[in-house]
Amino acid sequence: MALRKPPLYDAYAGDASFTGFGGWEMPVEFDSIRAEHAAVRESVGIFDVSHMGEIHVSGPDATALMQRLTSNDVTRLSPGESQYSTITDESGTIIDDTIVYRLPRGDAEYLFVPNAGHDEEIYRRWVDHRDEWELAADVENQTEDWAMVAIQGPDAAAAVAGTTETDVASLSKGDIVEADVSGVESLIARTGYTGEDGFEILCPTADAGALWTAFADDCTPCGLGARDTLRTEMGYLLSGQDFDPADEPRTPYEAGIGWTVALDTEFVGRDALAEIDAEGPDETFVGLVLRERGIARHGYAIVADGEDVGHVTSGTMSPTLGEAIALGYVPTSYAEPGTEVSVVVRDREKRAEIVATPFIEDN
Repeated sequence: MALRKPPLYDAYAGDASFTGFGGWEMPVEFDSIRAEHAAVRESVGIFDVSHMGEIHVSGPDATALMQRLTSNDVTRLSPGESQYSTITDESGTIIDDTIVYRLPRGDAEYLFVPNAGHDEEIYRRWVDHRDEWELAADVENQTEDWAMVAIQGPDAAAAVAGTTETDVASLSKGDIVEADVSGVESLIARTGYTGEDGFEILCPTADAGALWTAFADDCTPCGLGARDTLRTEMGYLLSGQDFDPADEPRTPYEAGIGWTVALDTEFVGRDALAEIDAEGPDETFVGLVLRERGIARHGYAIVADGEDVGHVTSGTMSPTLGEAIALGYVPTSYAEPGTEVSVVVRDREKRAEIVATPFIEDN
């Protein structure tokens, strides 16, 4: 099956190396992962994140539909606000995680962002449940209609301010506004997945090139390689890797994001999650630092007391720390920071330590 190309593909096709990700052909790096990572931590970088999905929900029962299909409390959102949430099945297993934006308009109107390659599956889920529950809501898969870039780093606010008359510096974390960005009608959200200050800007696909060009002089182009090292340093989950309904089935409580679960609301999976909340999960998501040379990779065993007790789901050499870091699951009895374990790297046990995440300070 042919990979989907993002609307910005032609804007940087000669400057980047590419990889397949979630059914999309995406830039993995432009210069080097280390240089792009440093740019985001120290100044500002720009990512094409148009592979993320966009599902638009509106109509009289839009809030009811969103409330019953996401785990957080959508009713807490005012126009122009967002929240991180999960989409769970009846067993409480995470199907996907998402950002839900309540658009800055008078009516209850939402745009939420499934992960790459999940847009059609999630769209069908929304439509099927809407019809089953006989709710009056319009659901549109607008993934092909939007391009999205992420401007991330300590200088992100200055970079975005130079392209718009909207006072982006006054936006609180998670806010979203409609704005003109260098002549392109856009949505600007103070969100991101790097641990730095940042903004995600959505615009119509036809205007994607103009939006990218607007930041060309001020922002370092970055690929998915740096996005992965940045999010790993923060302990952020990666859909399809740190959780997956088929290959890595996890609940929000196991995945360390139980705060996204509003048990005082009614949503698919709520009853199962209430039981898990009462009893506590058997396993939990942790950070690890290797104390010997080696890199912990996805699937590597975590060993304690001579037995396999868990496994790594993400691992890398942290460009910021210069240490090998990893994320994975262990029994809750081994989850205390400071617990000594080992990771099996190429058939050899490497000493490691359970640590709190994020690995670096959240900005």
